[in-house]
Amino acid sequence: MRKCVRDAVVVITGASSGIGRAAAIAFARRGARVVVAARNASALAEVAAECASVGHPALAVPTDVRDECAVRDLARLACEAFGRIDVWVNNAAVFLYARADEAPYDTYRQVIETNLFGALHGARAVLPYFRAQGSGVLIHNASALGKFGGPTMSAYVISKFGVVGLASCLRQELADAPDIHVCTILPASVDTPIYQHAGNYTGRAVQPMRPVLSPERVVAAMISLAERPRRDVYVGAAGRIITAAFFALPGLTERVLAAYMTGATFLDRAAPHTDGNIFAPMKHWTGVTGGWRATSALAAVRDAARAAARIAREIPAAVLSRKP
Repeated sequence: MRKCVRDAVVVITGASSGIGRAAAIAFARRGARVVVAARNASALAEVAAECASVGHPALAVPTDVRDECAVRDLARLACEAFGRIDVWVNNAAVFLYARADEAPYDTYRQVIETNLFGALHGARAVLPYFRAQGSGVLIHNASALGKFGGPTMSAYVISKFGVVGLASCLRQELADAPDIHVCTILPASVDTPIYQHAGNYTGRAVQPMRPVLSPERVVAAMISLAERPRRDVYVGAAGRIITAAFFALPGLTERVLAAYMTGATFLDRAAPHTDGNIFAPMKHWTGVTGGWRATSALAAVRDAARAAARIAREIPAAVLSRKP
């Protein structure tokens, strides 16, 4: 049965910028009662005010999702304020560019703590309320990188593979609760400030892989899942295509993707080593977008042509190497 988000109580983590910020405003505009959570209290207050300007007043709860007690408090405060929780969006995430054998261990670990354990903490906090109500929708904003890997992105990839696996396990554990739904969103690259916020130990400046999606496309998928829950939803064709390629030709796809990702991610200029916002929030880049779509279209065509040429060179060798 299709649900309606009007007057639904929606909790969104990672709501101070990017997709989370856009989602909070979009849900508020549709009449939902929104609870926004993030580490950046000042940016969170701005989001709450913007929600109030288009819909119901929002509740802002500064929260570090790495802290399970803080996430439990978030769920409790949401329920105390509005009497229930209808939709919980695990959206908080950080990014790190670094080779697995070169990344500072604490930095690497914190990516997994935020992205994977943050999602687990959210699930553990909200599911008791869903079970008491007999209904609810848990949405994980994962990534297409929860289905395949990429060079210098292993901390993020590990965390997103884990989120996809967590969602699958939760669905099985909730088989006795047919009106409690667990959904996963798998977007390709999205134009948000996560890349400006990213930790980087590669020595080179980075950009998202093209094509770059608008945050509004991911938000539309979130709202759609809140109203009509499904297991997995890809946003953007790139993730679905690459996932299918991995299934059909894993060795070839890994070789091609390694070359493509390296060329599409790194810019021809140096960048200092940084932890970005992995340990603490940054004061800047708290808007919805990161400005990445401005030059995306033409560059995407160029990158696709390079990738196609590489595939054309490698496919004959891959086919010939197969035993009859």
